Amino acid sequence: MPETSVKVTLLNFMITPKGLADQLIGIVMQSEQPEKQQLKEELVIQGVENKNKLTAIENDILKVLSESKGNILDDEAAINVLSDAKVLGNEIAEKQQVAEKIEFEVDELIVKYYPCSETTSVLYFCIAELANIDPM
Repeated sequence: MPETSVKVTLLNFMITPKGLADQLIGIVMQSEQPEKQQLKEELVIQGVENKNKLTAIENDILKVLSESKGNILDDEAAINVLSDAKVLGNEIAEKQQVAEKIEFEVDELIVKYYPCSETTSVLYFCIAELANIDPM
């Protein structure tokens, strides 16, 4: 049954060598540096949230621009939306810069573990291919 398979299988057998190496890095990082791995996951989530906020801001700006009639400088609501969007956009840009710096530091740690995960991935696929030579 698929439900049972998901619960007992540690590896996805349809995975590529690169994908397996990335999964192994995640497992090793979770074991060796759990706080850094957690931080990286939080940064990914925060990046997606920031991207969604920017999309919402862009949609608000487009809505205000399409609904404004006459001179946009006379529309106080449009000016407020644009100024709020600018402030929020600047805040998000600052957060992204800090997040990129932290993510770079975490990626430097990951690079140290990459040879181990790559070797393990190669070993796994070598053993998996042995069945093609002789099923015994």
